[in-house]
Amino acid sequence: MLGRTRPAAPVDAVIVLGAALAGPGVPGPALIRRLHHGLAVFRRCEARHLVLSGGIVQSTPAEAVVMRTLARADGIADACIIVEDQSRNTFENGVYCGRLMRENGWRNVLIVTDGFHLPRALLVFRCLGLRVRGEGVPRPATMPRSRWTRHYAIEMLRLMRSAYLFSRGTHKPVLKAVWKN
Repeated sequence: MLGRTRPAAPVDAVIVLGAALAGPGVPGPALIRRLHHGLAVFRRCEARHLVLSGGIVQSTPAEAVVMRTLARADGIADACIIVEDQSRNTFENGVYCGRLMRENGWRNVLIVTDGFHLPRALLVFRCLGLRVRGEGVPRPATMPRSRWTRHYAIEMLRLMRSAYLFSRGTHKPVLKAVWKN
């Protein structure tokens, strides 16, 4: 067996976390880069499902609905696409995608989001008891390093806040209501 590696387990789902729309029905730059990277990961991993996660935050329609339109235009079959259009933030991404994971028995799930957002997204999903891996979207060449670094700094503060809230157990009533344990 020297020199051989075990084949990776099939990926049940790739979850692409949404981002703000630029206007009604218009994807913003973060949403576009997350989706494009997510589609590449979906194809590379030969995943069974593509979950597009994001609700109505600033304008309509839901981020996930806009992503579905773009994914279809990129050749992704409707049968592979699952739209999670209720979540309005990273915590809710975890809650509603977690419900999908539990209902479908998914064990091998990959989250795609911006690299600066990935540590907090993984913390949230894992604190909710979900076994996930992640792949961060790299900094676009057109984005200055200082701006990307600022996003990282903001996300580290949000990560610490999320860790604090989880340590206090503030998520438990929400899970009980949504997951109906």
